[in-house]
Amino acid sequence: MTDRRQEDKPPGPPGPPRHQLYGRRYGRPLRPARARLVETLLPRLSFDLKAAGSLPALAGLFEAEPDALWLEIGFGAGEHLAAQAAARPEVGFLGAEVFVNGIASLLARIDEAGLRNVRIYQGDGRDLLEALPEAAFARVAVLFPDPWPKTRHQRRRIIQPATLDHLARVLGDGGELRLATDDPDYLTWMLEKTTAHPAFEWLARRAADWRQRPPDWPPSRYERKALAKGARPTYLRFRRRDRTGSQAGEAR
Repeated sequence: MTDRRQEDKPPGPPGPPRHQLYGRRYGRPLRPARARLVETLLPRLSFDLKAAGSLPALAGLFEAEPDALWLEIGFGAGEHLAAQAAARPEVGFLGAEVFVNGIASLLARIDEAGLRNVRIYQGDGRDLLEALPEAAFARVAVLFPDPWPKTRHQRRRIIQPATLDHLARVLGDGGELRLATDDPDYLTWMLEKTTAHPAFEWLARRAADWRQRPPDWPPSRYERKALAKGARPTYLRFRRRDRTGSQAGEAR
């Protein structure tokens, strides 16, 4: 799926954001305390695409060099990201989100817990993926993205073959891609697209592996709302195959 001739070219400098954004950037007016965090804490934790262009630059975003880097695209209100960061202080966490109210919510969690291992990209996660270096991450999570249920809107879904190419590129060999949805149609879409990609191996061996949230997968507010409405969330885990064994398939 990936043109090997393009892989051989040295990456150029990250360009400006180019993807069209759909949906809201802002919700209700922020409470004063959270507005202050956006003004004071966000500038200290945020980074731009230029800083994302190399592995040393990514590691340099943190006060201490992390043992590994994890990425969450579209972190919503930040419950999952903050819980993971609190449980794994040795890991450096990057989160991408466009919704200002969600960013403010994550900032409040970071401030309350005193987390020092989270950095934030305020923008479209697809732009960030395109700027990131190869094999930089041990785990990437895309949890409960907008399902865009209407057929004419499905091109807006973040799980697309091109996005999976970028996810395969930024994950290290053996790295894990985690996807979640409560929409049955999007579940089918995710499975079709991801299992068809030569870089990814679905780790499920039984129904419980994707119907039950793993113990090391903290819940989010959106997930709780889905359960309260009677929806059935699904939790998908994929392993990034070793490049030596998958390069031939990826080149096709």
